[in-house]
Amino acid sequence: MSPAQSAEQPEVTRPAARGSREVLDASDISRALTRIAHEILERNRGADPVVLLGIPTRGVPLAQRVSARIQAVEGQSVPTGSLDVTMYRDDIGLKPPRGLEHTDIPADGIDGKVVVLVDDVLFSGRTIRAALDALGDLGRPRAVQLAVLVDRGHRELPIRADYVGKNLPTSLVERVTVHLNEFDGEDAVLIADKGVQG
Repeated sequence: MSPAQSAEQPEVTRPAARGSREVLDASDISRALTRIAHEILERNRGADPVVLLGIPTRGVPLAQRVSARIQAVEGQSVPTGSLDVTMYRDDIGLKPPRGLEHTDIPADGIDGKVVVLVDDVLFSGRTIRAALDALGDLGRPRAVQLAVLVDRGHRELPIRADYVGKNLPTSLVERVTVHLNEFDGEDAVLIADKGVQG
């Protein structure tokens, strides 16, 4: 099959448990993170100014994986941490209480650095707005960039990702679930109707 023919083929998704379908498997996720790591290096002309901050829960291991890929290419480690946004969310009191996660800022801080926020799914943009507010209380980065594994659309705020593993058009009645080995024993991205329990 020629490249032109293969480009015309519809995306094939495998069925997953209980009405979900898998849209990214482990190898897809690995390739996406490798591409994101290279794009971060290209845009920032190396790893020197970069700090990676994962947004709990699944953004943290994603940031660690991107960091490992950057280190493999550049031969130097990238400061990596986590940023809890719970107390900065604008839906506190509107949803059931959620536990606080850990914020771990690298020892050299974020002042003057290029902070790359890393999250699993970009949806309304409200989590990222909360992350920007949290960053403002911690220091003054030179720039803030955003890397996400999946962008599912439906933004409610003027926020967009600089680095995207997969643009995934969805409807509002669908739920996107990211599984990672660190939490779920597998790497996969699943999509299902909200009424379907996966």
